[in-house]
Amino acid sequence: MRNFKVDILVFGRFHLFDLAKQLNKSGVMNKLFTTYPKYKVKEWGLTKEKIVSKVIYEIIMRLTYKTGIKNYWFNSFLKTLFSNKVSKELKKNDVFIGSSGSSLETLIKAKEEGIVTIIERGCSHYNYQQNILTEEFSLQGLKYNPDYPCWQRELLEYELADYISIPSSFVKRSFLEHGIPEEKLLVNPYGVDLSKFKQIPKTDKIFRIIYAGGLTFQKGSHYLLQAFNELSLENCELWHLGSINEEMRPYIEKYKNENIKFLGHKPQNELYKYYSQGSVFIMPSIQEGMAMVQLQAMACGLPLVCTTNTGGDDLITKDGEEGFVIPIRNVEAIKEKILFLYENQDIAKEMGKKAKARVSSGFTWDDYGDRYIKNLERILVAKNK
Repeated sequence: MRNFKVDILVFGRFHLFDLAKQLNKSGVMNKLFTTYPKYKVKEWGLTKEKIVSKVIYEIIMRLTYKTGIKNYWFNSFLKTLFSNKVSKELKKNDVFIGSSGSSLETLIKAKEEGIVTIIERGCSHYNYQQNILTEEFSLQGLKYNPDYPCWQRELLEYELADYISIPSSFVKRSFLEHGIPEEKLLVNPYGVDLSKFKQIPKTDKIFRIIYAGGLTFQKGSHYLLQAFNELSLENCELWHLGSINEEMRPYIEKYKNENIKFLGHKPQNELYKYYSQGSVFIMPSIQEGMAMVQLQAMACGLPLVCTTNTGGDDLITKDGEEGFVIPIRNVEAIKEKILFLYENQDIAKEMGKKAKARVSSGFTWDDYGDRYIKNLERILVAKNK
């Protein structure tokens, strides 16, 4: 069954461009409404006729970010304007997929038209996310300012949508805990592009921990810095790839160590070079849906050490097979796993081989797309009965 059409709305990009690419390959993609310029979107294989670009909203958003001021009310206002604009252009097709927090008005229009509606949520339930971040900031002696405007939009989207597409068992648990019916949840893990993330030879014998992503409280970066500093292992480095939030500056100073290398943001098409120089990839996040850097690192032959709240437990078949799953906020657990792999580097390499095999079969973007199409076919068959 492929005689249906799908529209997608996304403020920005996220994984929805990869979804659009997969749906386009299957012949069901109608329009992608986005704030990105058309020339950029075309890199995902969509023709200009299938791209509706509202780039002015992206420009305004980025200009506000450059001021260094986070104004949640203004961001929510922009997303409302964008969604309102798209709602007036949406034609009656079979399925509408919208990114969470920025799709409310178009979602309402789609519901009025009798279109199947799906909200894409990349992180845990918004209540869970905001509550655990409030808790984490409090533990660090700071005040967290929740994004109340987006929070309200998200909860209404969850209520109105026919389905919510989520990337991991962890996210599913968070939604069930907050009263969302299981039949409304579509669990579909994200993918990795194996043509871009490939293992190349390691050029030295340094035991190297790789962490990619923002250095933030949400990512649990401070726990990793503390663990590495306390271990103080010889011939061992920690590489961080990504941006650094201001909240982390005191921790960088506190755990100052010449073997911690802050390498900054790296282009996606160069990340494999850095992953391949590692010995283990560590994801210590407090919460997220499924960190795609985990898939990327595993594709480059790294074993994974991750918390229960990263989606990584869906990638590891058994503890100690492709990696280890540990509790959040547990410095001792991080140290224990680093030390085990450091002292058993042959085992670490074998785990890395298994990690690579694991994501190479079942966790590519094609696998993600196939699962998504099957979900859509099942939904539409049930609707038309």
